Amino acid sequence: MKLFSSIGLFITAIVSLTGCESTAVKPVTANDPYYAPAVPTMTRDEIVEDGSLFNKAMANSLYSDVKARRVGDIITVRLSENTNASKSAGTTTSKESTVDINPIIGLGGNVINIGKDSIQLGVDSSSDFSGDAQANQSNSLTGNISVTVVEVLPNQNLIIRGEKWLTLNNGDEYIRLTGVIRAADISPSNQIQSTKIANARIQYSAKGSFSQSQEKGWLTKFFSSTWWPL
Repeated sequence: MKLFSSIGLFITAIVSLTGCESTAVKPVTANDPYYAPAVPTMTRDEIVEDGSLFNKAMANSLYSDVKARRVGDIITVRLSENTNASKSAGTTTSKESTVDINPIIGLGGNVINIGKDSIQLGVDSSSDFSGDAQANQSNSLTGNISVTVVEVLPNQNLIIRGEKWLTLNNGDEYIRLTGVIRAADISPSNQIQSTKIANARIQYSAKGSFSQSQEKGWLTKFFSSTWWPL
């Protein structure tokens, strides 16, 4: 009974520590209102009976192009992201200490003996530690995503936001993007490179059986975490 009780306590401790190690992540769902297309609000102009059909809010200059510049306009972002990171670290420490005490002298200058042997003390200790770590990471993301302008800033910069979902076999893949762009960086074909987006937030991930198969189980997470002493 004591053995089963100890095993139960051990499993309970592992589950508890695993819960502390991981944090709850909000599930990702499609049609998130935050990434929904922005709908421009049309202000009701005072009707003036002048016989004209001209609306200055929707008018384009004779010399302007069709680039996005208003809330609700669509712009295509050309994703071209490449990152490479490499890091290495090494640590080596060593410590040695030696303490020797010659025969202990008592009162009168005589050596203190136990039996026929004099009392002597000697302590030697040493410790060595060596650690080495290396990490290499490389990511690449290419493609296109169309987003909408959700706000026009006072300096004419545009805040863009949008998402794209793809259903492939047994899972869903999605791309989400938000950031700030300059109207001057938009090409005549109404496109912009992702590298020219300020404060960019680009998410590319997946949901479904293939995504779940790549995740660690709770026990594997525990043995890979800092809670595992070995």
